[in-house]
Amino acid sequence: MTEHDSDTPTDEAAEYDIARIQERWMARWEQTRPFATDDPSDTRPRKYVLDMFPYPSGDLHMGHAEAYTFGDIIARYWRQQGFNVLHPIGWDSFGLPAENAAIKRGTDPREWTYANIDQQLASMKRLAASFDWDRVLRTSDPEYYTWNQWLFLKLYEKGLAYRKASWVNWCPHDQTVLANEQVVDGRCERCDNLVTKKKLTQWYFKITDYADRLLDDLNQLEGSWPSKVITMQRNWIGRSTGADVDFVIEGRDEPVTVFTTRPDTLFGATFMVVAPDSELAAELAAGSTPEVQQAFAGYLAEVQRSNEIERQDTTREKTGVFLDRFAINPVNGERLPIWAADYVLADYGHGAIMAVPAHDQRDLDFALKFDLPVRVVVDTNAPVTGALPVITEEMLDAGAAEAAELDPVGTGTALSGDGRMINSGPLDGLSKANAITRVIELLEGAGTGRAAKTFRLRDWLISRQRYWGTPIPILHDAEGGEHPVPEDQLPVVLPPTDGLDLQPKGTSPLGAAVDWVSTTLPDGTPVTRDPDTMDTFVDSSWYFLRFLDPNDDTQAFDPAEAEKWAPVDQYVGGVTHAILHLLYARFITKVLFDLGYLTFTEPFTALLNQGMVIMNGSAMSKSRGNLVRLSDQLDEHGSDAVRLTMAFAGPPEDDIDWADVSPTGSAKFLARAWRISGEVTSSPDVEWKTGDVALRRQTHHLLAEAPGLVEAFKFNVVVARLMELVNAIRKTIDTGPGAGDAAVREAIEVVAVLLSLFAPYTAADMWERLGYESEVAFAGLRKPDATLLVEDSVTAIVQVDGKVRDKLEVSPTISADELEALARATAGAVRAVGDREIVNVIVRAPRLVNIATRG
Repeated sequence: MTEHDSDTPTDEAAEYDIARIQERWMARWEQTRPFATDDPSDTRPRKYVLDMFPYPSGDLHMGHAEAYTFGDIIARYWRQQGFNVLHPIGWDSFGLPAENAAIKRGTDPREWTYANIDQQLASMKRLAASFDWDRVLRTSDPEYYTWNQWLFLKLYEKGLAYRKASWVNWCPHDQTVLANEQVVDGRCERCDNLVTKKKLTQWYFKITDYADRLLDDLNQLEGSWPSKVITMQRNWIGRSTGADVDFVIEGRDEPVTVFTTRPDTLFGATFMVVAPDSELAAELAAGSTPEVQQAFAGYLAEVQRSNEIERQDTTREKTGVFLDRFAINPVNGERLPIWAADYVLADYGHGAIMAVPAHDQRDLDFALKFDLPVRVVVDTNAPVTGALPVITEEMLDAGAAEAAELDPVGTGTALSGDGRMINSGPLDGLSKANAITRVIELLEGAGTGRAAKTFRLRDWLISRQRYWGTPIPILHDAEGGEHPVPEDQLPVVLPPTDGLDLQPKGTSPLGAAVDWVSTTLPDGTPVTRDPDTMDTFVDSSWYFLRFLDPNDDTQAFDPAEAEKWAPVDQYVGGVTHAILHLLYARFITKVLFDLGYLTFTEPFTALLNQGMVIMNGSAMSKSRGNLVRLSDQLDEHGSDAVRLTMAFAGPPEDDIDWADVSPTGSAKFLARAWRISGEVTSSPDVEWKTGDVALRRQTHHLLAEAPGLVEAFKFNVVVARLMELVNAIRKTIDTGPGAGDAAVREAIEVVAVLLSLFAPYTAADMWERLGYESEVAFAGLRKPDATLLVEDSVTAIVQVDGKVRDKLEVSPTISADELEALARATAGAVRAVGDREIVNVIVRAPRLVNIATRG
């Protein structure tokens, strides 16, 4: 055998050699599969711990190491608590980066993707992530995406997948559409180029049918999800309540419905605005004069060159075109001129608004720009609480006079806030809430409106004009008919890239795969396959269910296995997915619940968002010159030191500045703990109760504290306590009873078990050196001995006028009078009081005495 043979006991090494220890245990774990969860006879309670799976864009980076370290700590902790833990991993392997890399290299995306997966897998094993390696999945495997297609068909059958022509977010760089959630500050989230609008026929999932449930069910997650994530989801769904109001349009058979959150201000509406890129605007312009049609066409072209962020910028100068059409206000019969203006968006409400310039700043800016009338209908100076007297004509006249002093035109500032209604006929004198209720009653009575709500959330656009994704399982005939691919013909497999030009051109490359795209129905009718692929967020919306049995080729997942394991007990990942991925996964879970496949409606019971790993205060990047490579850190310090450093750096949700931490210091601590495991001379069956009491007390205090600390994600505090205990063990060996004391063995065994959460290689080696053949990962956290948690003495602080003057070691059961007497007699208190008068003494036995003086 050579020095590095995997069967050579590490006891033979004179010093802590983490490279040798890693090599040995990696080989053993590869053979023994200690973290597999495929034993149906296992009766332990279950936990499902899941890390957000990575995109294979290269080797793992420092951020990956942080996320997978935290997830692994949690998984290992629950195993130590006696749970059967499902902790799987896979790869989110479809998407634009692989396709763009393939275009750049002139290769198939599969080559780049699967080479990166192999590299990442090796790094994960090196990092000692305790994954069940028998459950690995890759979303770009046909064995996975066949079930994406099955899911699509289920939504299609339920009426939740549909195709329509509409204006979509278009990335001119990547030449593909983007969901609203993939546009950040008007730019593509992937390439950071400005996003424009383009009209295309696309596939959508009807997530808006679930908007109320997606919003209301967030209440279930309070306290177990980060509050900021819940807030972000609530804001994205964005429920607004108000009324749908029907406006008759002169020269049009059907009324136009406008949603408003302030139907109480209907009497203040003086014009209507429609989104220029809406079908309604095009229709109204087409029914107007040639001059209007020409002006509208030019304005529409101008609007299409801008993005939504620019259009919603309140400081931007207002623009618009009068369409020479009129709407009729249903509450007072007034004719309202209709304008097309870019500050109204086609996908808000119904794409049209009633403009109340006196009480909306954007409407006021527009009215002032185009000299449109402004009418005040809310007296914001009037009290909104307390009973009002009976309204008289004189009071209404006085109110109108007072309102004349409210001059939004003169000040250029719209009147905001609550008040009492004026200039509003039957609503005059009412508060906002009462006016809303009353006007809805009036509208419903007249058949011109109704209570309503709307959402910021829009249906999920899933079509993508790229190659590397899941083909959409729909066939199209010459008459425009849609034919779902039968389930027994799934998967619709991607064709080879041979002969295909993957360069983005605005249409899917699959459309050029003639032999693939052209097919027939069973009756011989020629049809074409849908050339688009699905948004990769479809892949990740249900992957946690596929992990239950990723090798099952008969079903997407077994509902019985979902009943056993799901929902996920602890989900770990970055806050960057707070809206996109989490919202879609919640939606799909609710759909599968409605279809009878699941018995729960939320996929992730608890969520932990880790911070970023930065360097010198900035995000790591090659261009900044502050990139730290994970592989270099693993080579230099070892996986255990890197993991321990991540855990010790601070709360998981905080950013870690790698310049401020010390993996070298972590390695030194691990070496110190490892050396102690080799010094212990007592046997594993030694009677611990015979050991040093002081050391046993510290050990059992840690056993009592550790579970609560880990479950609260205070990993850094657990590491600090471990360091303190190792110091105490060292002191006991060097200056106390020595290495043969039973308390030394007990303490270092507790260190090894807890250290296995953070530094698996070192802990495994320590456990073996302590004489055990079993895996430390399953040794179990012992329960603390309650008698050792009772303190013989506590430290009482003696203060004089709020300043610490002395300390006392006293019994935990000392009375207040006894403690006060001892405190008054301390040398520190006597000096501080001197000849001053004691006016008050506050005693909080057994911890504190505060003596107050004067004079």
